Formats: sequence, structure tokens, C-alpha cells
Amino acid sequence: MSDHPVHGNTVPANVPPLIVMGVSGSGKSTIGTALATALGIEFIDGDDLHPRANKAKMAAGHPLNDEDRAPWLEIIAERIGAELADGRPIVVACSSLKRKYRDQLTAYAPSTVFVHLNGERGIISERQSHRVHEYMPNTLLDSQFSTLEPLQDDERKVIVDLTMKPEAIVSFVLDRLSVIDAATP
Repeated sequence: MSDHPVHGNTVPANVPPLIVMGVSGSGKSTIGTALATALGIEFIDGDDLHPRANKAKMAAGHPLNDEDRAPWLEIIAERIGAELADGRPIVVACSSLKRKYRDQLTAYAPSTVFVHLNGERGIISERQSHRVHEYMPNTLLDSQFSTLEPLQDDERKVIVDLTMKPEAIVSFVLDRLSVIDAATP
């Protein structure tokens, strides 16, 4: 397998699709954009793919349930699979809070790696207090944390401390991708 240097790191030539996950306010879009730029691949913000009804429900202060999320996750999963089938892995920002959501997201692309931006509620709440989101009010943060299920041992993953600087997170993830790729048959 050939490698190529990216921002001082060696990354496998066959980069897997990446899903940058975590609760609202964890930095998914920022890190997802930075990773995609570093890897020279496309970034998609999963929030942009939410149906209007989901956005309206969240804007009204109501958390989404599994039924609300299922069609949205299917749209994302199909996009990841289609891009990969065309030889174009992508980076997607998507909360991916439950295991069953992650299983749905990897249905079309089992090589997908989840990059979990992990952090304490207080830190994320502080971050949220300095931003305005189109439809995700800060009041839904508790529901996000109560829904979040940790990544399991059998999931392809990189867990990152979200308090690291974005450049350090990107470097850490790129280094870990090499390890994940080497460990995969």
C-alpha cells in the first residue's frame, strides 16, 4: 500500500470515509472541515441533510426521536456509500449518538471510521453559549448527552479530547488512521 504525506503525517492512500461525531457544540463541523482539507477530500455537514420537519422540531426545542432520525441517517449512509463506490471517501459531520445509528450509517460503507469529539458537558455548554445555531437550541444539550452511547470495541474509531486545538486533533486523527488501516485485514 502506498502512503502519502499530509500536513507532516503519513496517511494511508486508501482513506476510509470518516464520520466526525459528538453532541451538539463539540466541534464536528470545524474538525470535519479541517480533516477533509488535510486529506484533500469532500466535507459534508450532516445537519444540511436534515428534513425540514426535523429542523422545525429542534428549533421548537424538542429533541428528535429514533423515528425522526432514521430517514436522515439513511440519506447520509447512502451518500457515504455512493461516494465510496465511486472511489471518493468523504468526511461527514453527524452526531451519531447511538450504536444503532452508527450501524445504519456504516451499512453501505463498513470501512467508515468514527471520530468522536469527546468532552465534558460543562466545556461544551460553554462553547454553545458563544454560538447561535440555525435550529439547535442549547436547551437540547442534555438530551444529546442522555442519548449518547459510547463507541464499542468492535467499531472503527478514533476518540479525541475536544479540548485539543483543531490542528492537534487533525494530526492525532491522521496518525490514528494509519494505525487503524494497518490493523484491518
